[in-house]
Amino acid sequence: MLPWLILAVVVGVLDQLTKQLVMANLQPGQVITITGFFDLVLVFNTGAAFSFLAEHGGWQRWFFTVLALGISAWLLTLMHHHRHEKLLPAAFALIIGGALGNVYDRLVHGAVVDFLHFHYAGWSWPAFNLADSAITVGVVLMLWGQIFGAASKDQPRPGAPS
Repeated sequence: MLPWLILAVVVGVLDQLTKQLVMANLQPGQVITITGFFDLVLVFNTGAAFSFLAEHGGWQRWFFTVLALGISAWLLTLMHHHRHEKLLPAAFALIIGGALGNVYDRLVHGAVVDFLHFHYAGWSWPAFNLADSAITVGVVLMLWGQIFGAASKDQPRPGAPS
């Protein structure tokens, strides 16, 4: 399991390094245009994805912290169960590293630090961070592994007795 735990730590550390870099160089709400569709912007999200529950008095900080820690613990048990595989433990590690990166923000800053902002022709995706990206990729890989990994286990190997 060590490689997967290392991956989770690397994700969490890279997430925090990028957030520290942004906080050291931008003021809240400041926008640095990188391309016609991508900006760096420092925002603090007190809610969850897409600022879900952001305006609810602060209880959500602790709710999402406990939720992330609980899910991370559950994913650690799944990681152990699938430790001899590659795809699922990697997916779990990405989710855990991202979740813990955002938990750190909630505990230290009271909100998650977001800074990647994509937009085009009046359409705007909510700002997010490296942890959010790792969680998203991890969930996609986890679903892929669950859907197609199970299907491949049901298929007989070429040359295997029926």
